[in-house]
Amino acid sequence: MIDTLQVKITENSNPRLASTEFKDIAFGKIFTDHMFMADFEDGEWKNLQILPYGPIPMSPAISALHYGQAIFEGMKAYRLPNGEVSVFRADKNFERFNISADRMSMPVLPEEVFMQGVAALIGIDKGWVPTQENYALYLRPVMFATESSLGVKPSETYKFIILASPTGPYYTKALKVKIETKYTRANEGGVGYAKTAGNYARSLYPFAEAQKEGFDQLIWTDSATHTLIEESGAANVMFVLDGKLITPAVGETILNGVTRDTIIVLAKNKGITVEERKVTVNEIIAGAKNGTLTEAFAVGTAATVTQIGEIGYDGELYQLSESTTRIISTGIAKELSDIRNGLVEDRFGWNWVV
Repeated sequence: MIDTLQVKITENSNPRLASTEFKDIAFGKIFTDHMFMADFEDGEWKNLQILPYGPIPMSPAISALHYGQAIFEGMKAYRLPNGEVSVFRADKNFERFNISADRMSMPVLPEEVFMQGVAALIGIDKGWVPTQENYALYLRPVMFATESSLGVKPSETYKFIILASPTGPYYTKALKVKIETKYTRANEGGVGYAKTAGNYARSLYPFAEAQKEGFDQLIWTDSATHTLIEESGAANVMFVLDGKLITPAVGETILNGVTRDTIIVLAKNKGITVEERKVTVNEIIAGAKNGTLTEAFAVGTAATVTQIGEIGYDGELYQLSESTTRIISTGIAKELSDIRNGLVEDRFGWNWVV
């Protein structure tokens, strides 16, 4: 770890914590008083600092704006019963951050910069970690290219920033989703497994079109045949089919979600059969028709475990079981919540007390 004395701290002279209303707070709308920032210049990371949250000066020619070299992560910090704060599985987010950086021809971020940045930001903004049930402090590490050059090449300079935002539940009801058969989120040989900004940009138009049809979200399918299920919106997707928990295997087109991995570990620990494999649209629709599909849900850092109540496909709408009757997903979601909030033993060592 980098010693905290090496992180320059400039405190916000106009803090907003005391005047912030936490009730029913919208995701990603409110930010804490500070942010962490570091620069990559001359082949090394430097200028580690905590400074007041706010705008930063940038050239309109920075390559991130023109060629899309931008990656990010999403993670959460929780208030424990004893008042301490822990971050859930930060090591996994760090690992994936550098996987994304490598794919996007960006510099590797040292672990001590990532972890010390998180620790320093929480240290100064600890009061922003909510105490309400189902609330957390969402952390957004982001790296983007800053070289002012219009040449098509990897940037020589970058910024790494960590933002923090208190948040409640991302979704408050079961989702009505549409299986997408025209547009795609990712393709083989692309960057689907990286958490890069462009993956989200390409999803916005088809999502907006689905909303016009009355859907809350999409289930993405493979780009070649549209017969294989991949993800749900900006999250991984899971199903309970014939009593087994099944989910698409990760690969070039599917993000290796931290929440996804967590749920798989918890399910196996409960003795539930888990299958990570190719999941076809046909088997999911058949299960919805004959009743063997008993649960469907999206999983991610923001969404955590979000139930899917209806699935639209080929002009038909399939109603699934009521969320209150679902045993596997609700049971795992409760255990996950209890571990993150320090209500049960953290037997997997997932909580990092900052």
